[in-house]
Amino acid sequence: MLDETVVESNIREFKEKVQRLAAGAGRDVKIVAATKTQPKALLDFIAGKSLLTDVGENRVQEFVEKYDENSGLNYHIIGQLQSNKVKYVAGKVVLIHSLDRYALADEIEKQYSKRGIVADCLVEVNMGSEISKGGVDPDGLYAFVDGLRGYDHIRVKGLMSVMPNVEIASLINYYKKFATLFAGLEGIRGGNVSPDICSCGMSNDYAPAIEYGGSNMVRPGRVLFGERNL
Repeated sequence: MLDETVVESNIREFKEKVQRLAAGAGRDVKIVAATKTQPKALLDFIAGKSLLTDVGENRVQEFVEKYDENSGLNYHIIGQLQSNKVKYVAGKVVLIHSLDRYALADEIEKQYSKRGIVADCLVEVNMGSEISKGGVDPDGLYAFVDGLRGYDHIRVKGLMSVMPNVEIASLINYYKKFATLFAGLEGIRGGNVSPDICSCGMSNDYAPAIEYGGSNMVRPGRVLFGERNL
């Protein structure tokens, strides 16, 4: 972990960069800090200094270890979510970023219905059709979202994607396609489909995500906290 003063400086500098990009794009952009492998003490520091309001965990086990209902932070699940782990996050996270299959939707529905609450979810899109990544194929996105209409305890809030690691020209094309997919959700808005969140862009690609991808939520990690302690 970097020294806390360095982390604070990094966060403030990053927020300024995002604010400039957001102003140029004409939209607000929320920062969700990706805190994978970072200690709970760092989250406490972020909360105590009011540096950020939202943090995202990739692994449910880490989320459980770090979660503090009195922290004042909004917690997100930004990594792949196994169906048998839904019960550990239900009612504790403000947003699940990685809904990509009906089996997972079934379990979210089951766990959230037990609690009488609704899960805000993003549908993950696998823009590069990469075997190593989760996500719905772009060609099947709208059919998948339409199939979620029967889930009373799931609210589709938008899309998320982790873009392929490619050179900038190809990356921009992926982001333009993602922005088009997100815009197309307006055609099926209604009921439990209220697509207002476009979550894309991390430490290395947040700028093109905002400029070309329509992003209004970015998920930086390394640029804030340095390299991960794996």
